[in-house]
Amino acid sequence: MAKIRIENLSFWYDKLQALKKISFQVTEHKILSVIGPANSGKTTFLRVLNRLYELRDNILIEGKVWLDGEDIFKLDVQVLRRRVGIVFALPVPLPMSIFDNVAYGPRLHGIRAKSKLGEIVEKALQAAALWDEVKDRLNTSAYKLSGGQQQRLCIARTLAVEPEVILYDEPCSGLDPISTLKVEEAMQQLKKDYTQILVTNNVKQAARVSDETAFFLMGELVEIGETRQLFTSPRDKRTEDYITGRFG
Repeated sequence: MAKIRIENLSFWYDKLQALKKISFQVTEHKILSVIGPANSGKTTFLRVLNRLYELRDNILIEGKVWLDGEDIFKLDVQVLRRRVGIVFALPVPLPMSIFDNVAYGPRLHGIRAKSKLGEIVEKALQAAALWDEVKDRLNTSAYKLSGGQQQRLCIARTLAVEPEVILYDEPCSGLDPISTLKVEEAMQQLKKDYTQILVTNNVKQAARVSDETAFFLMGELVEIGETRQLFTSPRDKRTEDYITGRFG
C-alpha cells in the first residue's frame, strides 16, 4: 500500500532545476533509501515532502505529492510537519534536559499533564532505542549525551508528536560505526509503526537497512526497486556504476 505518491514532481531554486519530473510511490511501513551523488536532488526531495522549501525564496514547484490520498500542498503546513517529521544530519538537541527535549513537541501541542508527558517521553525513547541508556538521568542536560545518543534523542523528539512518516537526511554521517549501528537498529524497530525515507551517501548503509532503494542522478529518478534486486541486478548501467563506486 502506498503511503506517499509522487507524480511528475519538478523543483527549481531560481533557475537551477533540482528535481525533474519524478514519479514513484513510497510503500507504507517500509524503509526507502534514496541514494545518489552530490547535487542529485536527494535533500531537495525530502524538503518537498514536509514543505521545508517554504523557508526559502525564489522557488518553483510543479507536480503532485499525495499523503494517504491528500494533496500535501493543500494541507496546513503545521499539520503536514506533524505527520511528516524529519531528522537532520547533525543532531541538534535543545538546550534543556533529556526529558524536556522529548516533551517539547507534545507541550507545543497543548499536553501539560506530567503523567501523560512521562508516558510519551518513555515511549518515544524506547522506540528510539535510547530509554535503557538514559532512564536514570532524564533531568540531565541533553548536551551530556554522546553524538550517537543525541541523534537517537532527535529521533525520539520526532516520534513524540506521533508522525506517520519519518524523513532522515544523512542521520549517521557524523557518527562512529557503533553509534551508526544503534541508529540503524532503531530504524528497523520503527518499521512496524512508521514509513521511513532515508537519504544517504553510504550505499552500504542503504543495502543494510532499506527495503526499497531509489537512485537519483542530476535531479532525475534513474530507477527504484526492491533493495536486494537493485543492488544485485540493477536495470540501468548508471545505477550499477554508482553502487560499484565507478563514479560519485
